[in-house]
Amino acid sequence: MKLKLFFTILISKLIIKACRLFKTGGTTLAGKAALKIFPGIIKTVSQNFSTIMVTGTNGKTTTARIIGRLLKENGIDYITNKSGANLLSGIAAAFMDAVGLSGGCKAKTALLEVDEAAFRIAAEHIEPDVLVVTNFFRDQLDRYGELYSTLKGVLAGIRKTDKTRLVLNADDSLCVSLSKDSGKETVFYGIGSGAFSSWDKAINSDAMFCLYCKSKYEYANVVYGHLGGFRCPGCGYSRPFAQVLCTSVKEFSGSHSMIEFHVNAPPEDACGAANGVPVKLFRVRENFVGKYDAKVNLPGFYNIYNSLAAAACGIMMELPPESIAKALGNFECGFGRMEAISAKGKTLKVALVKNPTGFNQVIELLTAESKTAQIAFAINDKLADGTDVSWLWDVDFERLLAIQDRVGCFYASGVRAEDMAVRLKYAGVIPDKIAVVKDYRKLIETGLSSTDEGGVFYILPTYTALLDIRRILRKQFSLKDFWK
Repeated sequence: MKLKLFFTILISKLIIKACRLFKTGGTTLAGKAALKIFPGIIKTVSQNFSTIMVTGTNGKTTTARIIGRLLKENGIDYITNKSGANLLSGIAAAFMDAVGLSGGCKAKTALLEVDEAAFRIAAEHIEPDVLVVTNFFRDQLDRYGELYSTLKGVLAGIRKTDKTRLVLNADDSLCVSLSKDSGKETVFYGIGSGAFSSWDKAINSDAMFCLYCKSKYEYANVVYGHLGGFRCPGCGYSRPFAQVLCTSVKEFSGSHSMIEFHVNAPPEDACGAANGVPVKLFRVRENFVGKYDAKVNLPGFYNIYNSLAAAACGIMMELPPESIAKALGNFECGFGRMEAISAKGKTLKVALVKNPTGFNQVIELLTAESKTAQIAFAINDKLADGTDVSWLWDVDFERLLAIQDRVGCFYASGVRAEDMAVRLKYAGVIPDKIAVVKDYRKLIETGLSSTDEGGVFYILPTYTALLDIRRILRKQFSLKDFWK
Protein backbone atom coordinates (compact mmCIF):
# COMPACT_ATOMS: atom_id res chain seq x y z
CA MET A 1 0.00 0.00 0.00
CA LYS A 2 2.80 2.44 0.91
CA LEU A 3 4.62 1.66 -2.33
CA LYS A 4 1.44 2.19 -4.36
CA LEU A 5 0.82 5.50 -2.56
CA PHE A 6 4.40 6.65 -3.21
CA PHE A 7 4.23 5.68 -6.89
CA THR A 8 0.83 7.39 -7.41
CA ILE A 9 1.97 10.64 -5.81
CA LEU A 10 5.27 10.61 -7.73
CA ILE A 11 3.57 10.12 -11.10
CA SER A 12 0.99 12.82 -10.27
CA LYS A 13 3.65 15.33 -9.28
CA LEU A 14 5.57 14.69 -12.49
CA ILE A 15 2.40 15.33 -14.50
CA ILE A 16 1.73 18.55 -12.57
CA LYS A 17 5.28 19.75 -13.17
CA ALA A 18 5.06 18.98 -16.89
CA CYS A 19 1.67 20.68 -17.24
CA ARG A 20 2.87 23.84 -15.51
CA LEU A 21 5.99 23.87 -17.62
CA PHE A 22 3.65 24.18 -20.59
CA LYS A 23 1.39 26.67 -18.72
CA THR A 24 -1.69 24.39 -18.63
CA GLY A 25 -2.02 24.36 -14.84
CA GLY A 26 -2.01 20.63 -14.07
CA THR A 27 -5.29 21.03 -12.21
CA THR A 28 -7.13 17.91 -13.47
CA LEU A 29 -4.90 15.58 -15.53
CA ALA A 30 -2.76 14.61 -12.52
CA GLY A 31 -5.91 13.87 -10.54
CA LYS A 32 -7.31 11.67 -13.29
CA ALA A 33 -4.07 9.72 -13.39
CA ALA A 34 -3.97 9.37 -9.60
CA LEU A 35 -7.53 8.05 -9.43
CA LYS A 36 -6.80 5.61 -12.26
CA ILE A 37 -3.70 4.19 -10.56
CA PHE A 38 -5.09 4.28 -7.00
CA PRO A 39 -8.90 4.77 -6.87
CA GLY A 40 -8.83 5.21 -3.08
CA ILE A 41 -6.10 7.86 -3.11
CA ILE A 42 -8.31 10.75 -1.89
CA LYS A 43 -9.66 8.78 1.05
CA THR A 44 -6.13 7.72 1.98
CA VAL A 45 -4.39 11.10 1.86
CA SER A 46 -7.31 13.14 3.27
CA GLN A 47 -7.48 11.27 6.58
CA ASN A 48 -5.05 13.66 8.27
CA PHE A 49 -6.91 16.79 7.15
CA SER A 50 -9.80 18.73 8.62
CA THR A 51 -11.87 19.46 5.52
CA ILE A 52 -14.08 22.39 4.55
CA MET A 53 -16.12 21.93 1.37
CA VAL A 54 -17.97 24.64 -0.55
CA THR A 55 -20.70 23.74 -3.05
CA GLY A 56 -23.83 25.26 -4.62
CA THR A 57 -24.78 26.83 -7.94
CA ASN A 58 -23.31 30.33 -7.76
CA GLY A 59 -20.48 31.77 -5.68
CA LYS A 60 -18.46 28.63 -4.89
CA THR A 61 -15.08 29.93 -6.03
CA THR A 62 -15.43 33.36 -4.42
CA THR A 63 -16.77 31.94 -1.15
CA ALA A 64 -13.93 29.42 -0.96
CA ARG A 65 -11.38 32.17 -1.60
CA ILE A 66 -12.86 34.37 1.14
CA ILE A 67 -12.73 31.43 3.57
CA GLY A 68 -9.11 30.97 2.52
CA ARG A 69 -8.42 34.58 3.40
CA LEU A 70 -10.11 34.04 6.77
CA LEU A 71 -7.95 30.99 7.47
CA LYS A 72 -4.86 33.01 6.58
CA GLU A 73 -5.90 35.83 8.94
CA ASN A 74 -6.04 33.25 11.72
CA GLY A 75 -2.69 31.64 10.90
CA ILE A 76 -4.20 28.38 9.66
CA ASP A 77 -2.22 26.65 6.90
CA TYR A 78 -4.41 24.98 4.31
CA ILE A 79 -4.42 23.35 0.91
CA THR A 80 -7.03 24.16 -1.73
CA ASN A 81 -8.09 23.66 -5.36
CA LYS A 82 -7.70 27.39 -5.95
CA SER A 83 -8.05 27.13 -9.72
CA GLY A 84 -11.71 26.13 -9.37
CA ALA A 85 -11.14 22.60 -10.76
CA ASN A 86 -13.99 21.25 -8.66
CA LEU A 87 -14.70 17.75 -9.97
CA LEU A 88 -13.19 14.67 -8.35
CA SER A 89 -10.12 14.87 -10.60
CA GLY A 90 -9.48 18.47 -9.52
CA ILE A 91 -9.80 17.55 -5.85
CA ALA A 92 -7.38 14.65 -6.30
CA ALA A 93 -4.92 16.93 -8.13
CA ALA A 94 -5.06 19.47 -5.27
CA PHE A 95 -4.07 16.78 -2.77
CA MET A 96 -1.35 15.37 -5.06
CA ASP A 97 0.14 18.83 -5.46
CA ALA A 98 0.14 19.53 -1.71
CA VAL A 99 1.28 16.32 -0.05
CA GLY A 100 4.78 14.88 0.10
CA LEU A 101 5.74 11.58 -1.50
CA SER A 102 4.75 9.75 1.69
CA GLY A 103 1.32 11.40 1.72
CA GLY A 104 2.07 13.78 4.59
CA CYS A 105 1.58 17.54 4.62
CA LYS A 106 2.45 20.44 6.89
CA ALA A 107 -1.05 21.90 6.45
CA LYS A 108 -3.81 20.08 8.31
CA THR A 109 -6.79 21.86 6.74
CA ALA A 110 -8.19 21.23 3.25
CA LEU A 111 -10.46 23.85 1.70
CA LEU A 112 -12.19 22.37 -1.34
CA GLU A 113 -14.62 23.81 -3.85
CA VAL A 114 -16.87 21.00 -5.11
CA ASP A 115 -19.21 20.99 -8.09
CA GLU A 116 -22.77 20.57 -6.82
CA ALA A 117 -23.41 17.68 -9.20
CA ALA A 118 -20.17 15.97 -8.11
CA PHE A 119 -20.67 16.36 -4.34
CA ARG A 120 -22.58 13.09 -3.99
CA ILE A 121 -19.61 11.17 -5.43
CA ALA A 122 -17.04 13.32 -3.62
CA ALA A 123 -18.70 12.46 -0.29
CA GLU A 124 -17.83 8.80 -0.94
CA HIS A 125 -14.13 9.70 -1.02
CA ILE A 126 -13.85 12.40 1.64
CA GLU A 127 -16.11 13.41 4.52
CA PRO A 128 -16.09 17.17 5.13
CA ASP A 129 -16.05 18.50 8.68
CA VAL A 130 -17.89 21.61 7.41
CA LEU A 131 -19.99 21.85 4.25
CA VAL A 132 -20.89 25.34 3.00
CA VAL A 133 -23.78 25.49 0.51
CA THR A 134 -24.21 28.85 -1.21
CA ASN A 135 -27.51 28.52 -3.13
CA PHE A 136 -29.40 26.50 -5.73
CA PHE A 137 -30.44 27.98 -9.06
CA ARG A 138 -31.31 26.51 -12.43
CA ASP A 139 -28.02 25.97 -14.25
CA GLN A 140 -27.03 24.13 -17.44
CA LEU A 141 -29.92 21.66 -17.71
CA ASP A 142 -27.97 19.48 -20.13
CA ARG A 143 -25.27 18.93 -17.46
CA TYR A 144 -27.11 19.09 -14.15
CA GLY A 145 -30.62 18.08 -15.10
CA GLU A 146 -33.67 19.41 -13.29
CA LEU A 147 -32.93 21.69 -10.30
CA TYR A 148 -34.48 19.41 -7.69
CA SER A 149 -32.34 16.50 -8.92
CA THR A 150 -29.24 18.51 -8.02
CA LEU A 151 -30.72 19.27 -4.59
CA LYS A 152 -31.48 15.59 -3.99
CA GLY A 153 -27.95 14.65 -5.04
CA VAL A 154 -26.40 17.03 -2.50
CA LEU A 155 -28.76 15.74 0.21
CA ALA A 156 -27.81 12.15 -0.63
CA GLY A 157 -24.13 13.08 -0.26
CA ILE A 158 -24.77 14.76 3.11
CA ARG A 159 -26.60 11.68 4.36
CA LYS A 160 -23.50 9.57 3.69
CA THR A 161 -21.54 11.60 6.24
CA ASP A 162 -21.41 11.28 10.01
CA LYS A 163 -19.43 14.24 11.34
CA THR A 164 -20.36 16.90 8.76
CA ARG A 165 -21.86 20.17 9.97
CA LEU A 166 -23.60 22.57 7.59
CA VAL A 167 -23.37 26.26 6.72
CA LEU A 168 -26.48 27.19 4.74
CA ASN A 169 -28.18 30.18 3.12
CA ALA A 170 -31.23 30.94 5.29
CA ASP A 171 -32.82 32.93 2.44
CA ASP A 172 -32.83 29.95 0.05
CA SER A 173 -35.73 27.58 0.67
CA LEU A 174 -33.85 24.83 -1.18
CA CYS A 175 -30.71 25.21 0.98
CA VAL A 176 -32.70 25.24 4.20
CA SER A 177 -34.27 21.89 3.34
CA LEU A 178 -30.83 20.25 3.56
CA SER A 179 -30.74 20.96 7.29
CA LYS A 180 -34.31 19.88 7.92
CA ASP A 181 -34.00 16.67 5.90
CA SER A 182 -30.56 15.62 7.17
CA GLY A 183 -30.78 16.64 10.83
CA LYS A 184 -27.23 18.03 10.68
CA GLU A 185 -26.05 20.82 12.97
CA THR A 186 -26.25 24.09 11.03
CA VAL A 187 -25.17 27.70 10.98
CA PHE A 188 -27.54 29.79 8.84
CA TYR A 189 -26.64 33.10 7.23
CA GLY A 190 -28.80 35.65 5.43
CA ILE A 191 -29.71 39.26 4.66
CA GLY A 192 -32.31 40.90 6.91
CA SER A 193 -35.46 42.48 5.50
CA GLY A 194 -34.42 45.92 6.76
CA ALA A 195 -30.86 45.76 5.46
CA PHE A 196 -31.44 47.71 2.26
CA SER A 197 -34.21 49.95 0.98
CA SER A 198 -34.27 48.78 -2.65
CA TRP A 199 -35.14 45.13 -3.19
CA ASP A 200 -35.83 43.02 -6.23
CA LYS A 201 -39.61 42.94 -6.66
CA ALA A 202 -39.71 39.99 -9.10
CA ILE A 203 -39.49 36.46 -7.72
CA ASN A 204 -37.55 34.01 -9.89
CA SER A 205 -39.49 30.89 -10.83
CA ASP A 206 -36.69 28.51 -9.82
CA ALA A 207 -38.34 27.78 -6.45
CA MET A 208 -41.81 29.27 -6.24
CA PHE A 209 -43.51 26.36 -4.52
CA CYS A 210 -43.04 24.64 -1.16
CA LEU A 211 -40.92 21.49 -1.25
CA TYR A 212 -43.20 19.80 1.25
CA CYS A 213 -46.80 20.73 0.46
CA LYS A 214 -46.52 22.46 -2.96
CA SER A 215 -48.20 25.67 -1.79
CA LYS A 216 -46.87 28.90 -3.31
CA TYR A 217 -44.43 30.71 -1.05
CA GLU A 218 -45.20 34.13 0.39
CA TYR A 219 -42.29 36.54 0.85
CA ALA A 220 -41.68 39.22 3.48
CA ASN A 221 -38.88 40.48 1.20
CA VAL A 222 -37.01 39.32 -1.89
CA VAL A 223 -33.31 40.02 -2.33
CA TYR A 224 -33.03 38.51 -5.82
CA GLY A 225 -34.24 35.37 -7.56
CA HIS A 226 -36.02 33.21 -5.00
CA LEU A 227 -33.78 34.39 -2.14
CA GLY A 228 -35.47 36.20 0.72
CA GLY A 229 -37.90 35.90 3.60
CA PHE A 230 -39.91 32.93 2.34
CA ARG A 231 -42.83 31.32 4.16
CA CYS A 232 -45.22 28.59 3.11
CA PRO A 233 -48.83 29.46 4.05
CA GLY A 234 -49.76 25.79 3.77
CA CYS A 235 -47.41 23.94 6.12
CA GLY A 236 -45.45 26.75 7.75
CA TYR A 237 -42.05 25.88 6.25
CA SER A 238 -40.18 29.16 6.48
CA ARG A 239 -36.92 31.05 6.62
CA PRO A 240 -35.06 29.89 9.75
CA PHE A 241 -33.25 31.86 12.42
CA ALA A 242 -29.91 33.14 11.04
CA GLN A 243 -26.93 33.13 13.38
CA VAL A 244 -25.04 35.38 10.91
CA LEU A 245 -27.29 38.14 9.59
CA CYS A 246 -26.56 41.22 7.51
CA THR A 247 -28.68 43.87 9.19
CA SER A 248 -27.58 46.89 7.16
CA VAL A 249 -25.98 47.63 3.80
CA LYS A 250 -24.50 51.02 4.62
CA GLU A 251 -22.83 51.58 1.25
CA PHE A 252 -23.39 49.81 -2.05
CA SER A 253 -21.20 50.63 -5.04
CA GLY A 254 -19.83 49.07 -8.19
CA SER A 255 -16.66 48.02 -6.41
CA HIS A 256 -17.55 47.24 -2.79
CA SER A 257 -20.17 47.33 -0.03
CA MET A 258 -20.06 48.43 3.59
CA ILE A 259 -22.20 46.16 5.73
CA GLU A 260 -23.19 45.60 9.32
CA PHE A 261 -23.64 41.98 10.34
CA HIS A 262 -24.82 40.48 13.59
CA VAL A 263 -23.64 37.24 15.12
CA ASN A 264 -26.63 35.86 16.99
CA ALA A 265 -27.10 33.12 19.55
CA PRO A 266 -30.34 31.28 18.69
CA PRO A 267 -33.04 31.30 21.36
CA GLU A 268 -33.83 27.95 22.91
CA ASP A 269 -37.12 27.64 21.01
CA ALA A 270 -35.82 28.75 17.58
CA CYS A 271 -36.79 26.38 14.80
CA GLY A 272 -38.16 27.89 11.58
CA ALA A 273 -38.38 24.61 9.69
CA ALA A 274 -41.55 22.88 8.48
CA ASN A 275 -44.55 21.84 10.56
CA GLY A 276 -42.80 22.75 13.78
CA VAL A 277 -39.95 20.29 13.16
CA PRO A 278 -36.84 22.06 14.47
CA VAL A 279 -33.58 22.27 12.60
CA LYS A 280 -30.48 21.61 14.67
CA LEU A 281 -28.91 25.03 15.18
CA PHE A 282 -25.24 25.49 16.05
CA ARG A 283 -24.79 27.18 19.43
CA VAL A 284 -22.69 30.31 18.89
CA ARG A 285 -20.07 31.15 21.53
CA GLU A 286 -21.43 33.77 23.89
CA ASN A 287 -18.42 36.07 23.53
CA PHE A 288 -18.93 36.12 19.72
CA VAL A 289 -22.46 37.51 19.89
CA GLY A 290 -22.62 41.12 18.75
CA LYS A 291 -22.64 43.67 15.94
CA TYR A 292 -19.74 44.00 13.49
CA ASP A 293 -18.96 46.32 10.57
CA ALA A 294 -17.14 45.07 7.52
CA LYS A 295 -16.11 46.18 4.07
CA VAL A 296 -17.00 43.63 1.41
CA ASN A 297 -14.27 44.22 -1.15
CA LEU A 298 -16.48 42.94 -3.98
CA PRO A 299 -19.47 44.39 -5.89
CA GLY A 300 -23.02 43.08 -5.89
CA PHE A 301 -25.58 41.56 -3.53
CA TYR A 302 -24.43 38.09 -4.52
CA ASN A 303 -21.02 38.86 -3.04
CA ILE A 304 -22.61 40.01 0.20
CA TYR A 305 -24.08 36.51 0.35
CA ASN A 306 -20.69 34.94 -0.46
CA SER A 307 -19.10 37.01 2.31
CA LEU A 308 -21.78 36.02 4.81
CA ALA A 309 -21.29 32.36 3.88
CA ALA A 310 -17.57 32.68 4.65
CA ALA A 311 -18.37 34.54 7.89
CA ALA A 312 -20.78 31.78 8.95
CA CYS A 313 -18.11 29.18 8.21
CA GLY A 314 -15.76 31.13 10.47
CA ILE A 315 -18.35 31.16 13.25
CA MET A 316 -18.82 27.40 12.84
CA MET A 317 -15.04 27.02 13.22
CA GLU A 318 -15.15 29.36 16.26
CA LEU A 319 -12.86 31.96 14.69
CA PRO A 320 -13.10 35.49 16.17
CA PRO A 321 -15.65 37.72 14.35
CA GLU A 322 -13.11 40.55 14.33
CA SER A 323 -10.84 38.42 12.16
CA ILE A 324 -13.80 37.68 9.88
CA ALA A 325 -14.46 41.39 9.33
CA LYS A 326 -10.75 41.96 8.66
CA ALA A 327 -10.62 39.10 6.13
CA LEU A 328 -13.59 40.51 4.21
CA GLY A 329 -11.91 43.89 3.92
CA ASN A 330 -8.57 42.41 2.80
CA PHE A 331 -10.00 40.04 0.21
CA GLU A 332 -9.20 40.57 -3.48
CA CYS A 333 -11.20 39.31 -6.47
CA GLY A 334 -10.20 35.96 -7.89
CA PHE A 335 -9.62 35.34 -11.58
CA GLY A 336 -12.70 35.91 -13.68
CA ARG A 337 -14.85 37.02 -10.71
CA MET A 338 -15.09 40.74 -11.53
CA GLU A 339 -11.32 40.75 -11.73
CA ALA A 340 -10.10 44.28 -12.53
CA ILE A 341 -7.05 44.93 -14.70
CA SER A 342 -5.50 48.38 -15.20
CA ALA A 343 -4.69 49.16 -18.82
CA LYS A 344 -3.10 52.60 -19.44
CA GLY A 345 -5.72 54.72 -17.73
CA LYS A 346 -8.55 52.32 -18.54
CA THR A 347 -10.00 49.40 -16.59
CA LEU A 348 -10.77 45.96 -17.96
CA LYS A 349 -13.13 43.86 -15.83
CA VAL A 350 -13.80 40.16 -16.37
CA ALA A 351 -16.81 38.40 -14.83
CA LEU A 352 -17.81 34.78 -15.40
CA VAL A 353 -21.43 34.22 -16.47
CA LYS A 354 -23.03 30.79 -16.58
CA ASN A 355 -26.75 30.89 -15.77
CA PRO A 356 -29.68 33.35 -15.85
CA THR A 357 -29.64 34.35 -12.17
CA GLY A 358 -25.90 35.00 -12.04
CA PHE A 359 -25.99 36.83 -15.37
CA ASN A 360 -28.83 39.06 -14.15
CA GLN A 361 -26.82 40.02 -11.09
CA VAL A 362 -23.88 41.04 -13.30
CA ILE A 363 -26.26 43.08 -15.46
CA GLU A 364 -27.48 44.73 -12.27
CA LEU A 365 -23.89 45.90 -11.70
CA LEU A 366 -23.56 47.09 -15.29
CA THR A 367 -26.68 49.24 -15.00
CA ALA A 368 -25.15 50.91 -11.93
CA GLU A 369 -21.99 51.80 -13.87
CA SER A 370 -21.66 55.59 -14.17
CA LYS A 371 -18.58 55.58 -16.41
CA THR A 372 -18.57 55.14 -20.17
CA ALA A 373 -18.08 51.52 -21.10
CA GLN A 374 -17.67 48.86 -23.74
CA ILE A 375 -19.30 45.48 -23.02
CA ALA A 376 -18.35 42.12 -24.53
CA PHE A 377 -20.19 38.82 -24.17
CA ALA A 378 -18.11 35.70 -24.96
CA ILE A 379 -20.48 32.74 -25.17
CA ASN A 380 -19.27 29.17 -25.75
CA ASP A 381 -21.27 25.96 -25.85
CA LYS A 382 -18.59 23.44 -24.93
CA LEU A 383 -19.28 20.69 -22.40
CA ALA A 384 -18.05 22.74 -19.43
CA ASP A 385 -20.27 25.67 -20.48
CA GLY A 386 -23.41 23.69 -21.21
CA THR A 387 -24.19 22.83 -24.82
CA ASP A 388 -27.68 24.34 -24.73
CA VAL A 389 -27.52 28.14 -24.90
CA SER A 390 -31.29 28.70 -24.87
CA TRP A 391 -30.84 29.96 -21.31
CA LEU A 392 -29.69 33.26 -22.79
CA TRP A 393 -33.36 34.04 -23.47
CA ASP A 394 -34.03 33.88 -19.72
CA VAL A 395 -31.46 36.62 -19.02
CA ASP A 396 -32.87 40.14 -18.66
CA PHE A 397 -30.76 41.84 -21.34
CA GLU A 398 -33.59 44.34 -21.78
CA ARG A 399 -32.25 46.13 -18.69
CA LEU A 400 -29.18 47.15 -20.71
CA LEU A 401 -31.34 49.59 -22.68
CA ALA A 402 -31.18 51.96 -19.70
CA ILE A 403 -27.41 52.39 -20.17
CA GLN A 404 -26.88 51.97 -23.90
CA ASP A 405 -26.27 55.70 -24.29
CA ARG A 406 -23.15 55.20 -22.09
CA VAL A 407 -22.01 52.06 -23.90
CA GLY A 408 -19.98 52.52 -27.07
CA CYS A 409 -20.46 48.97 -28.35
CA PHE A 410 -21.88 45.62 -27.32
CA TYR A 411 -19.52 42.93 -28.63
CA ALA A 412 -20.66 39.34 -29.20
CA SER A 413 -17.89 36.76 -29.19
CA GLY A 414 -17.21 33.07 -28.64
CA VAL A 415 -18.50 29.99 -30.43
CA ARG A 416 -22.09 31.22 -30.14
CA ALA A 417 -21.39 34.86 -30.93
CA GLU A 418 -24.18 35.05 -33.49
CA ASP A 419 -26.73 33.71 -30.99
CA MET A 420 -25.64 36.37 -28.51
CA ALA A 421 -25.93 39.10 -31.14
CA VAL A 422 -29.47 37.97 -32.01
CA ARG A 423 -30.43 37.98 -28.33
CA LEU A 424 -29.16 41.55 -27.94
CA LYS A 425 -31.06 42.63 -31.06
CA TYR A 426 -34.32 41.20 -29.71
CA ALA A 427 -33.64 42.84 -26.35
CA GLY A 428 -33.86 46.18 -28.18
CA VAL A 429 -30.19 47.12 -28.36
CA ILE A 430 -29.53 49.46 -31.30
CA PRO A 431 -28.21 47.18 -34.10
CA ASP A 432 -25.42 49.61 -35.00
CA LYS A 433 -24.07 49.15 -31.46
CA ILE A 434 -23.76 45.35 -31.83
CA ALA A 435 -20.54 43.91 -33.27
CA VAL A 436 -19.57 40.27 -33.72
CA VAL A 437 -15.84 39.75 -33.00
CA LYS A 438 -15.07 36.05 -32.62
CA ASP A 439 -11.30 36.26 -32.27
CA TYR A 440 -10.46 36.90 -28.59
CA ARG A 441 -7.22 38.77 -29.23
CA LYS A 442 -8.95 41.11 -31.64
CA LEU A 443 -11.83 41.47 -29.17
CA ILE A 444 -9.51 42.60 -26.38
CA GLU A 445 -7.57 44.92 -28.67
CA THR A 446 -10.71 46.48 -30.20
CA GLY A 447 -12.57 46.79 -26.92
CA LEU A 448 -9.69 48.49 -25.10
CA SER A 449 -8.85 50.84 -27.96
CA SER A 450 -12.51 51.93 -28.10
CA THR A 451 -12.72 52.51 -24.34
CA ASP A 452 -12.45 56.13 -23.22
CA GLU A 453 -9.71 57.27 -20.85
CA GLY A 454 -11.01 56.46 -17.38
CA GLY A 455 -13.67 54.16 -18.84
CA VAL A 456 -14.33 50.47 -18.34
CA PHE A 457 -14.26 47.53 -20.75
CA TYR A 458 -16.33 44.63 -19.41
CA ILE A 459 -15.82 41.09 -20.70
CA LEU A 460 -18.49 38.59 -19.63
CA PRO A 461 -17.43 35.09 -20.71
CA THR A 462 -18.75 31.59 -20.09
CA TYR A 463 -16.30 29.17 -18.47
CA THR A 464 -14.23 27.89 -21.40
CA ALA A 465 -14.16 31.35 -22.98
CA LEU A 466 -12.91 32.70 -19.65
CA LEU A 467 -9.98 30.30 -19.64
CA ASP A 468 -8.99 31.26 -23.19
CA ILE A 469 -9.38 35.01 -22.59
CA ARG A 470 -7.58 34.85 -19.24
CA ARG A 471 -4.66 33.08 -20.92
CA ILE A 472 -4.29 35.99 -23.36
CA LEU A 473 -4.66 38.60 -20.61
CA ARG A 474 -2.07 36.83 -18.44
CA LYS A 475 0.57 37.25 -21.14
CA GLN A 476 -0.47 40.77 -22.08
CA PHE A 477 -0.66 42.16 -18.53
CA SER A 478 1.75 39.83 -16.66
CA LEU A 479 -1.03 38.41 -14.47
CA LYS A 480 -0.74 35.48 -12.10
CA ASP A 481 -1.48 32.05 -13.55
CA PHE A 482 -5.08 31.05 -12.87
CA TRP A 483 -4.08 28.24 -10.50
CA LYS A 484 -2.07 30.57 -8.21
